[in-house]
Amino acid sequence: MLKPLITGNWKMNTTIAEGVGLVMRLRELVRGVEDVEVAIAPPFTSIHHLRFLIADSPIKLAGQNLSTEKNGAYTGEVSGEMLRDVGCDYVIIGHSERRQHFAESDETVNKKIFAALRAGLKPIVCVGETIEEREGGKTLAVVKRQIKTGLKGLGPGMVKDLVAAYEPVWAIGTGKNATAEQVEEVHNALRELLYEKFGTASAKDLRIIYGGSVKPENIDSFMAQPNIDGALVGGASLKAEDFARIVKFKKTSRGKHS
Repeated sequence: MLKPLITGNWKMNTTIAEGVGLVMRLRELVRGVEDVEVAIAPPFTSIHHLRFLIADSPIKLAGQNLSTEKNGAYTGEVSGEMLRDVGCDYVIIGHSERRQHFAESDETVNKKIFAALRAGLKPIVCVGETIEEREGGKTLAVVKRQIKTGLKGLGPGMVKDLVAAYEPVWAIGTGKNATAEQVEEVHNALRELLYEKFGTASAKDLRIIYGGSVKPENIDSFMAQPNIDGALVGGASLKAEDFARIVKFKKTSRGKHS
């Protein structure tokens, strides 16, 4: 069974100097953490500088996005091979902000997953519904479609390093919170779908994490649920003390999925 994964998505925030200060403080706060996997996704401009600061810490690096292509005349793009070369272990794919602002589709997500795996990166694949879809009772249909299309063509042996991230669009950066019970319902449905698609043996350790206004005040309730295996943290990851508290969530008997 894999450790819970707590990932901080810095989005388009922090200069190099600000990122260095944040990581130096965070490094001290999470020193000695062994039972939780910790990752941060800084801007591309900071990754090279930060990789040396986290060398002796439990913190790993993630890219916020990647190209579908390995190399070539794609101005402004960053490939998975480049991310791996600069020290990344993970890459976030299909975040709702990429879907909303940059017209990324489920088919694009699928191509990026294959690009990440080709480069030796672990994809954090985001899915989630809008408020209109939730109020229309379409939540499970939407996230299942996103998973089915996003993971199309992957075989059972290809998903061991994949992470699914449920991020309801209406709860990202809005201050609105999904309840732990709402999140657990979606995670349980996704896990059943992944078992059906890839088999229990291949998918049992595939982590499903939650993102959407995750804070120190609510992380414990989320992590008490049996099918929530970590968090993708936005704004709170820009404050070292808040992010460290999320990493050090209070553990309860979760009745973990089998």
